[in-house]
Amino acid sequence: MFRGTTILGVKIASGAALGGDGQVTFGDTVVKHGARKIRSLRDGDVLAGFAGSTADAMTLFSKFEGKLEEHGGNIVKGAVELAREWRSDKVLRHLEALLAVVSREHCLIISGKGDVVEPDDGIVSIGSGGPYALAAARAFIDSGRVDAAGIVQGALEIASQICIYTNDRITVESI
Repeated sequence: MFRGTTILGVKIASGAALGGDGQVTFGDTVVKHGARKIRSLRDGDVLAGFAGSTADAMTLFSKFEGKLEEHGGNIVKGAVELAREWRSDKVLRHLEALLAVVSREHCLIISGKGDVVEPDDGIVSIGSGGPYALAAARAFIDSGRVDAAGIVQGALEIASQICIYTNDRITVESI
């Protein structure tokens, strides 16, 4: 598990959203409060967020965007090809990050071990506060909340109150 961040994505009938906190830590020291850990790709049709090393994540964002272009915007095919290359390439396999990717059709977690996971419930979470944000998002959805961005915002706020590696400087993008 990567400590130091929380990324949460939600895909429901009314839309999709991805958000993250802004805290950056080195060990046990907070060095930045307002980092932006999510990116909009393909003219806003795909959102991606990361947990782990920032430099590694920027490399992976670039690689993933290239795979999306190569496969005509097919998010699943792009994710599988990224995971395959990430796992097999001698340099890439040492990158330490996880990606959470959201579109209107899919929510995926992509890892360097070759994993491309699409949760059954349309919710992806990564990072140290991920389990807290996931639980809160499920509770919001079960209670009837239908605004994806509002669910992500509220769940990340709850995670920031529990996880010491997550702060309340939250960025949310929606599709």
